[in-house]
Amino acid sequence: MIKYKLICNDCNIKFDSWFASSNEYEKLKKKNFLTCHSCNSLRVEKTLMAPKLINSNPKSEVKLDTAKYQKIKKTIKNYQKFIKDNFQYVGDNFAYEARSIHYNNKKKIKGIYGSASKRDLEDLKDEGIEAQMIPWIEDNNN
Repeated sequence: MIKYKLICNDCNIKFDSWFASSNEYEKLKKKNFLTCHSCNSLRVEKTLMAPKLINSNPKSEVKLDTAKYQKIKKTIKNYQKFIKDNFQYVGDNFAYEARSIHYNNKKKIKGIYGSASKRDLEDLKDEGIEAQMIPWIEDNNN
């Protein structure tokens, strides 16, 4: 199968069409079976097309993706370390503790972090309590 970009010389519309082979395109063209789907003109021709180049070294893309992933992972790990060092972990009680601080005017020496559902975070936002969701990578050092 081969795909050609075609143009109608009457209405200047461009469109793609698939053919069994380049010879098949030529046969259909000779027999006047190629028509414009917009104006039914027989003046349809191939346009210039950029060839699709196949990368002979696909591993380079994998290396770039892996390097990018490692860089992002390292950044997230650095954020996690900062959060662990500077905030108090409250586990699954995050929404409760956030409300406690907000409504009871409790002054915490440290901010808090923990787990909350998306719904809990939406409810906190509706109540005017600022909270953020961040990606978290578990330590799997086996």
